[in-house]
Order: sequence, then C-alpha cells, then structure tokens
Amino acid sequence: MSTTRTSPAGRILLVTGTGTEIGKTVVTAAVAALALDQGLKVAVLKPAQTGVTADEPGDVEEVRRLAGDELTCAELGRYPEPLAPATAAARSGLPPVTPRQTAEAAVALALTHDLVLVEGAGGLLVRFTQDGATLAEVPGALRELGHETAVLLVTAPGLGTLNSTALTAEALRARAVPLLGLVIGAWPAEPDLAARCNLADLPLVAGAPLLGAVPEGSAPSSGSAAGDRAAFLTTARSALGQILVKIFE
Repeated sequence: MSTTRTSPAGRILLVTGTGTEIGKTVVTAAVAALALDQGLKVAVLKPAQTGVTADEPGDVEEVRRLAGDELTCAELGRYPEPLAPATAAARSGLPPVTPRQTAEAAVALALTHDLVLVEGAGGLLVRFTQDGATLAEVPGALRELGHETAVLLVTAPGLGTLNSTALTAEALRARAVPLLGLVIGAWPAEPDLAARCNLADLPLVAGAPLLGAVPEGSAPSSGSAAGDRAAFLTTARSALGQILVKIFE
C-alpha cells in the first residue's frame, strides 16, 4: 500500500460499536498499529472518556500501549463516573463535548496526520449532550468543515448481534453516513453455532463487508514492552488483513 498523501489532510475514520465493552479500543489499537507499521502518521481522538479519574489511564493510553509511542493521542472531555457521556458530564458539573468540537479537533489532527481514528463511547446513539447530540452528528459537522468520513462498526460475534448491528447500520443510512465495514471485536476461541453463522449473516444485515475479527484476549496485559507490541501487531495483521486498503481506497 502506498503511504503517499493524495490530499492536504489525512483520512478521518469514526470507530463505534453496537454497545459498550464490545472491543472498540482494541480494534482502534489494531488499526493504529497496522497504519504505524506502514509508516503512516496516526492520531487517535477520544471525544468523551468516562469511568476514569484524571490520574487514571483512559482508552487513548491503552491504544498507545498496544500500538506504539509514535501515536498522537487526544482527549476532549473526561468524566469520572462510568455512564453515558451526557449523564456523566451533567453529574460531574463539567461541560459536555459536542459533535462540532469533535469535528474541529479531528480536522486539526488530520492536517498533520495521515489517519485520524475517532473512538466513540458506547454505541452510535449514546448521548454526548443533554439535548441529544451523539457521535452520529459528527459526520455532518465534518461535512460543514469540508471533510468526509466513514464509520467502522465494531460488533459482537454471538446471539443477538444481528439485531443490534442492523439497527446501527439503519441509523447510519438514515443520516447518509457511509459504513466502511464491520469488525468483530472479540472472536471466541471456540465459537458456537450462532457465531459461526453470523460470519455470513452480519454483512447481509448491515449491507457492509465484514473486514475482520479480532481474537478474544488479543490485548497483552503485561505492559508496553516491544515484544507485546510485536505480538499485537502480528495479531492485527492476521485479524484485519487488508483493512488499510479499504480505509484509503
């Protein structure tokens, strides 16, 4: 894959999931690791981080630990309670993060990076503000700033995932937001019948390709040693294959 830029700004990709604890951060890290390995400049933006205090590592720190120190990481809002961003912001007395703020931050990063990954909180329609703004409004805000984007949807492998995946894809279509494809965030070592059937059914209900499946437990827990990152990169190559080609086509 060529790493030569074809435009003044890099590509912006939104990473969301069909729910919480679905594997978004590990998938974001895997894509970032693959892009860094290709010599690309990569940034990860977390608009709203909930459930961690000011001195605790959040999702962007976990992505950096897995993908590499060359990564640029940014966070717009942090709220200590593990709640939806709008609720967490209101309870903390801190200002919420808006889609416009998210879009502006992503565009600023895209001016100096080849790829900007924007990782949402929870699912697509989790509220960022009390008036109902969500990650789904970010593509519209980006268009107003002259940038297009697409969504990478992280989903679960097993029973129940077809409905949540179909609903998320429908919500994206209703907003004219392109769905780049699906990634299964935690593929089990011993998949059951439903998971095996869903490999064929997920692309059908979403109307988008299944771009890979990250094995459950892929993220090493021993720290950020070079060996851990090398092993994670090997897993990312195996799990996500040609995803960078899809992102930059």
